This record gives sequence, structure tokens and C-alpha cells, in this order.
Amino acid sequence: MLNQTTVVTRRYRYVVLLLLISCDIIGVNGGFFLAYYLNLDAIVREFQPPSAGQVLLTLAVLNALFGTLFTANGLYRMQRGGSRIDEGYHIFRAIAIGTVMFIALNTVFPLLNITTQTLVYGWILAIILTTILRLLYHQGIGQLRLRGYDTRRVLIVGAGEIGQLVYRQMSKVPTLGYQIIGFLSNDIPTGQQVLDDVPVLGKRAKLGLAVRTCAIDEVIIAVSGASYNDIFDLVSQIDDESVAIKIYPDAFQLITNNEVSVGELSGLPLITLRAVPLDRQLNRTIKRLLDVAVSAAVLIMLSPLLLLIGILIKIDSPGPAFFIQERVGRDGRPFKMIKYRSMRTDAEKMGTWTTPNDDRRTRLGTFLRRFSIDELPQFINVLLGDMSVVGPRPEQPRYVAQFSEQIPRYMHRHREKAGITGWAQVNGLRGDTSIEERTRYDLYYIENWSPMFDIKIIIRTAYDAIRGNENAY
Repeated sequence: MLNQTTVVTRRYRYVVLLLLISCDIIGVNGGFFLAYYLNLDAIVREFQPPSAGQVLLTLAVLNALFGTLFTANGLYRMQRGGSRIDEGYHIFRAIAIGTVMFIALNTVFPLLNITTQTLVYGWILAIILTTILRLLYHQGIGQLRLRGYDTRRVLIVGAGEIGQLVYRQMSKVPTLGYQIIGFLSNDIPTGQQVLDDVPVLGKRAKLGLAVRTCAIDEVIIAVSGASYNDIFDLVSQIDDESVAIKIYPDAFQLITNNEVSVGELSGLPLITLRAVPLDRQLNRTIKRLLDVAVSAAVLIMLSPLLLLIGILIKIDSPGPAFFIQERVGRDGRPFKMIKYRSMRTDAEKMGTWTTPNDDRRTRLGTFLRRFSIDELPQFINVLLGDMSVVGPRPEQPRYVAQFSEQIPRYMHRHREKAGITGWAQVNGLRGDTSIEERTRYDLYYIENWSPMFDIKIIIRTAYDAIRGNENAY
């Protein structure tokens, strides 16, 4: 059943999609034609303008080729909140593949007397222009969503810890355009407000009614420990509704992975549900090479700055420049983690967890922590093999013992090396935040590792460090 709100919302989505496609057409065509008209060969040979037919044929081939590749790379799936780094990678890949194919096509069927050198220039310019136009597009759409256009009305099924986690993450970036209308819960009374005055609209059995009466666009099921039958009953209530359905998996109850494989053991067929990528030696080698390359580059390029920081710490307050503390790493093995000292030397006697406006910090330490500069010596730990650039953040032994008793699957974090940064940290889970939430993000990282995932986290960490992180205290 379609209501007027749904029809209007869909109309805006078509407009938004057409706007995005237009940005890509301008970026790709503009890049290649700019390279063509500015190519160096034109300086040394007589320039002959192409005919209108040649231009139209080239445009048709170019747009058909790159439109297909952009679609195949998922660049028009309209996913809100998607990573800009992932988007940039897919743009790079689509244009790179398209350029190679266009070069091959132009070699067999010359279109505009284009040289391979010109096409390479076009490839570079097309990537730059398309990326810039997409960034401007996202900025513009974000502003429109703040004004109520292209929004999604969301209903969260489950108002417990997981449902509240979903709410906080979706509300973190208002420019995504999510309007969370309410929760459904069997445990919290109807009408009671959960977070930010968002109410419980009723029991889970009222899902179908809530979707119809509240003009819901998207339902997110976030119920801890829900069985298959529970999920099936919820989905069946809205089978006939024009609404998107998403399920947030409880990481402690449901193990999800992007790789499910079928194998056999002595002729017995077995299905592998959890195949951790870093269990493979090749992947471990790739990750180690990336760690060494990044750490060596950082330590060499920043060596003058690292020395200066050490001197400033000594001048700012009495005590050593470095703070060395035992932490727990891979397979539960302890190691000595190195940081710049950012607190007074007697800080641990006054408590262990840092808090906002913690008066144990030194004047310089406050600055170092805000921009994560105090973490830089840990690249030495990476070179020594104790840590990785990306991985779950290491804890002190006493906390590991405590959390392993309280949080299911907590020790699975220690299947891999501890990291300087991690998936939890770039998603805002730093400082005095929920250990359960951090663990969920850490487990997701471990079970979905890839080299590109590491690179994405490194880029986001660098961006956060330059901008300054309000949760870094």
C-alpha cells in the first residue's frame, strides 16, 4: 500500500539519482575531453577539429561504457552513510577499468585520433573531477536533508541495548536524512520515551499497524537474541507493505561473515560459517607488510617532530617523556606498549580510566591526546611485531580478566594483534564508552578484514587526528 508521503519521497529519490548520474557524466566526459583538448600532441601537430558525428559517437561509447561500469561497481545503489573512502575506491576502479577498455577499443577503432597518452591524462582528470563533483553532491544533498527533503522515516523494532545502539549511530549524522519515528518493544511500556524523546509506539506485534499509520520507509529489527521464528513473524507482518527491512545482527548471538563456504572432511560435507580472513598465512603476510611500510614511513618522516615532542614533554612537566605500560596482545600475550606521557607521573594512583576534563593531564598532554599525537610511539611497537597499525585497542591485563567474564566473545578480540587504531575508534568509540559496543565493532573488523578495510581505517584515523577528536581524552 502506497501513501502520499511514500510517493513524494520516491519522487525525490529519482531526482537525487538523476542528479548523481549527471555529476558522473560531467566528471567523466569533462575529464576526457579536457585531456583531449589540452593534450601535448596538439602543440607539435596541426590540430584538426573532429566532426559532429565523431564527437557524438565518442560520447555514446564513453557514456555507455562508464555508465555500465559505475553501475556494476555499485555507485548508484544510493546507500546512505556509506564510506566516502569506499566510494572513492570504486570510482578509481571503475574509471581505471573503463580507461583500459577504451584504450583497447580506440586502438582497434580510432574515434577522435586520441593517443594513449591523452587517455591516461583523461583517466587522471576524470577521477579528480568525478570525485570533486560527488563530494559537492553529497554536501548539497546533506543540506537538503536537513531541510526535510529526501528523508527516510525509520522505525526500530527493539528498544533494548542493541536498538539504542542503532538509534545513536543513525542519529550521529543528521545529513543522512534519517527520521527515527519511534521504537517497538515488548519490554518497555507504550508511550515511554527511550532516547531524545523518541517514544515506544507499541508492542512488536503491532509492527504492521505502525508501518501503515506512521508512513514508515524503513524498518530496522534490532532485537537481542531473536530467534528465526521471531524474525519471520516480524517480517511477515509487513510483507505487503512498501517498506525496506534491515536486521541488525546481535554479534554475540549471530555470527555473520561475508564468506560462507562449503567443504568436506573425509567425504563429509561441511559448511563453514566463520572463516576469519587473517587465519590465512597470505593475508597475515599482506597485513604485516602493510604494517611495516606504514610504520617505517611514519617514524622516518616524523622523526624530527617525535624528537621535539619528547623535549617539550620534559620541559612541560617533571618525569619521563614516554609512558610504558603492560597491555594484552594477540593470543592473550602481554607486551609493553609505548606512548608519550600525557599525565602526571602519579596519575595511576588517582584512578585508571580517563574522563573529560581529567585534571591529571598535563597542559601539553591535553593537546597531545586531542590530536592522538600521544599514540605515535606505538609505531615502534608495530615494527617490533607486538602491535598492528589497525586492530582492536589493547587493554590492561586486569581489565581483560574483568571484561572476559562479563562480555560474551570478548576474548575473540585477541585472535589478532592489538592496533594503534581500529574500527571501533573511527566510529567514535574512544575514551569512556561502552565496552560491549567496542567489542562488537572489533569482532566485525576481525571477521571482515581486508587490505582495503585497513587502508580505509588508516585514512579515517588520519582525518580524525587532523581535525581533533572530542572523544580523545
